[in-house]
Parts: sequence; C-alpha cells; structure tokens
Amino acid sequence: MGKNSLEKKDTSLRKDNAFLVQAGILAAAGMISRVIGLLYRSPLHRVIGDLGMGYYNTAFNFYNIVLMISSYSIPAAISKVIAQRLALKEYRAAHRMFLYALGYVLVVGGVASLFLFFGAGLFVEPEVIPVLRTFAPTVFVYGILGVLRGYFQAHKSMAQTSVSQILEQIANAIVSVGAAYLLIRSSFAAMEVPADREGKVLWGTKGAVGSAMGTGAGVLTALLFMLGMYALNKGLIHRRIQHDEHEDADSCGSILKTITLVVTPFILSTAVYHLSSTVNNILYTRALPALKELDTVEIHSRWGVFSGQSQTISNIPVAFASAMAAAMLPAVAQLTAAKRTGEARDKVGLAVKTTMIISIPCAVGLFVLARPVTALLFKNTQESEDLAAGLLMALAVSVVFYGLSTLSSQILQGLGRLNAPILNAGISLILQSAVALLLLFCTKLDLYAVAIANIVYSGAMCILNQISVRKAIGYRQEISRTFLIPLLASVFMGAVAWGVYEALMLLTKSPRISVIPAILIGAAVYFALLILFRGVTEEELWGFPKGNLLVRVAKKCRLLK
Repeated sequence: MGKNSLEKKDTSLRKDNAFLVQAGILAAAGMISRVIGLLYRSPLHRVIGDLGMGYYNTAFNFYNIVLMISSYSIPAAISKVIAQRLALKEYRAAHRMFLYALGYVLVVGGVASLFLFFGAGLFVEPEVIPVLRTFAPTVFVYGILGVLRGYFQAHKSMAQTSVSQILEQIANAIVSVGAAYLLIRSSFAAMEVPADREGKVLWGTKGAVGSAMGTGAGVLTALLFMLGMYALNKGLIHRRIQHDEHEDADSCGSILKTITLVVTPFILSTAVYHLSSTVNNILYTRALPALKELDTVEIHSRWGVFSGQSQTISNIPVAFASAMAAAMLPAVAQLTAAKRTGEARDKVGLAVKTTMIISIPCAVGLFVLARPVTALLFKNTQESEDLAAGLLMALAVSVVFYGLSTLSSQILQGLGRLNAPILNAGISLILQSAVALLLLFCTKLDLYAVAIANIVYSGAMCILNQISVRKAIGYRQEISRTFLIPLLASVFMGAVAWGVYEALMLLTKSPRISVIPAILIGAAVYFALLILFRGVTEEELWGFPKGNLLVRVAKKCRLLK
C-alpha cells in the first residue's frame, strides 16, 4: 500500500471516528494533567505531610459536592444543548444558549460560593473550616470556565479544553507547593513538623490552605486562557451568526427553561455519582472516631494516605474514560437528535471497547506494581508505604469499573436518558454506604473497608448503567475483543512487568530505577499481544489518534501484515 493510499485511508477513518481523535486529544491532556497533579503531590506531601493531605482532601470532598451541584456539570450539559443547535446549523440560537448559560452560572455559582464560605462550619471540623473557605471563590470561577469549555466542546473542538486543563494543573502545582510552604514558614521557624498535637494541627491546616489556594489559581489560569480563545474566535462566531437564516423564536424564558431542564439532571447525576467519596470521608473521619473514640489527628493522617496517594494514583487511568465521554457526548446527542440510532449504537460500542483497551491493562499494572509506583512518587515511612501500596492494590480493581461507569453515564445523558444515571448512582450509593458501615464498624479492615466500598459502588454503577444503555438503544457490547482479550493480554503484561522489575532490582537495588523500564516494557508487550490475539484490527488502529503511526510500528514489528 503506497504512501498516498495510506494517507487517504487514514483521513477516511479519522473522519468516520472523529470523536475518537478528539477523545485522544482530550485524553492526552487529561493524562498529562493527572500526571502533573500526581508529580506535584510528592513535594506537596513533603511540605504538608499526611495530616495536611487529610485536611485538604476532606475539605476538597465537600467543595467538590458544591461544585458538582452548581458548576461542574456545565461543560457536558452546555455541550449537549449547543451541539443539538449546531447540528441544525442554528448558530444564532446556539450563541444565545451560550450567553444565557453564562448568566445562569454567574447567579448559581455566586450563591454557591457564598453558601460554601459562610456555611463551612456545617460540613467540616473547626481545623478544616479555613481550608473549605479558601475553596469557596473557586466555585464561582469554575462555572464561567465550564460554560466556555462546553461551548468549544459542542463544536467538537477539544484542543482549547485540553490546553486549559494542562495550564490549570501547572498553575495549581506551582501555587499549591509555594503557598503551602510560605504559609507554614510564616507560623513556624523551621520546616519540621512539631511534636505536639496543637502544632501538628496548625501545620496541617496552613499547608492545606496553601494547597487549596493552588486549586483556585489553576482554575483562574484556565479561565483566562479560555477567554483568550473565545476572543480569538469571536470574529468567526459572529460571521456565522450573521449568515444564519434560521429564525430564532425562542424567548428568554424558553431558553432558560431548556438550560435548566438539561443542566439539572446533569447536576444531580454528577453530584450523586461523586457523593460516594464524601460519604466515605464522613464515615471514616467523623463517624468512626466518634463511635470508637479514636484520635482525629491519626484518622485524618491515614485518610491523607488513602485519598492523597492511593486514590490519586488510581484515578489517573479514569481520565481517559472522562475524555472519551466528553468527546463522544456531542456526537451521540447529534445522532440521537437526528434519529440515527444505529450509528449512535456503533459509536457507543467503539467508545466502550477503546476505554476497556486502556483501563484493563492500567488496572493490572497498578495491582502488580503498586508498591514500586507508590515508592516512586511519594516519600513515606515504612508504615505509610505499606498502607498506600495495599490500598492501591485494592483500588486497582475499581479502575475498570470507574472507567466504564463514567463513560456510560455520559452515554445515557447524550441519549437523553437524563434520569437513569441519577437513579443508578443513588442505588449504588446506598449499596456502598451499607457495605462501608458494615465493614468499618464490624471488622478491623479500617481503610480497606472504604476501598471495598469503592469497588462495590463503581461495580454497581457499571452494571446498572449498562442495563440502561441496552434498554435505550438496544445496544449489546461485544465481549471477547472488548473484555476477554485485553484481560488476557494484560495478565501476560503484568507477569512480564513484574519479572522485569524484580530482575532490575537484583541489579540496581533501586525501586525507582527499576519500575520505569518495567512499565515501558510491559506496555510494549501488551500492545503486541493485543494485536496478536486479534483484540484490535488494523482498521480500528487507523481510527485511533496517531493511528497511522501505530499501524506503521505494528507492521515494522511484523505484528500486522
């Protein structure tokens, strides 16, 4: 096959699966953002310690819920509403939706920020109140950012959102560590955690406040970038509006009603979906020490290990599923609006398969290399390292479930089944809460009880969402090449990665030097086995981001003819 024919084939397949390419762009940015977020956690952890991480993540969970209710779901909701208008080339109506959405978030985000600031004492302990109040302005800023991201995503352009995510994390990393250090130094003569309880609490609170300031600085940086992107595209936007011959008969009330009816289910679905972490946090850091008379400083320190290390690492692969969902939502919404159910079903199947091809090996890799990965990223005591590694092994199982449930929730929203994810998340939350209560108070599993509850929650969401999608469009996922072959290839990959790590450990005696080659060799083995086992075809490879490069590499390695 000549070069021209290869390029034509590449162009054709990319056009057919454009959402995959956009998902790849967003996924790459998401992965880069998560990696940046993970890398700065190491120096941040050294500055604020486990207790500071515990305070930060406790406040973050409640901030996250208020953010979900007010602003977080805005990109997906606005993307869906505007994409439906753009599919009909109603550019004037689409832009009016955008402007009214901005007005909506200015009001809702403002109220939510004030509520979080003045009501912080209703949610957290006294020592965590300053941290939660520091998060409050970020809720308002994020709403505006969310509308701008949703507007560009509706145009099936993920580049702006992708770059803004990376800039957000870079600013977050710099300000978090810097502000935490400066705030601690303003209260302590030396950078050494005090031995007394009062000193530890003050150290942790100051550090957590600094880290919360970094979160706000990151969101503000991303907003400034997105405003710049909108200004650059303003001329094109207005030219399209001027040439739009459609009548925009929608009244102000009608537009606000549409936005509210679409945004509200998105908000409820996302809020309930993410309520799991907050419930677990309350049960572990407040209910458990109250009933068992445990030291809250020790409890928050252990929670810092769970949420700041193990859970943070396990969340990285889920970024791909989130990117896939964000990229696919406008496409599914447009196909559904045009009553092209068969094409929507094909998009769903391809998205699920692609997500599993990434999520399954990530889960196996994290399980096999949990200890060296944790040691690579964090400087712990032996006790904390044992706990972080064990928890990461447990949470690795949930990576696949969270990947699939995140994707399927967005699929249902794109299909117009807005209430299904809310109901499914509610049922799953009840199940996981019952499991967490039973295991926390009737066993000695401690944080492993929370990890098991996470698996129950994500697994239940997976099953219930898949049933809902099947009912919505008669969709049935192919099993062998979507789940079984990636799992088989991942098992071999895990064995090879562990063998390489152990061999290099004998030579270097350094976990940090040994783990990176083990990961790279394991990834190469997985790619080769996935093709050899026919888990992915040449045509599907062409549809992936950089598909031409993947095909050429596979052919040079004689994996493809």
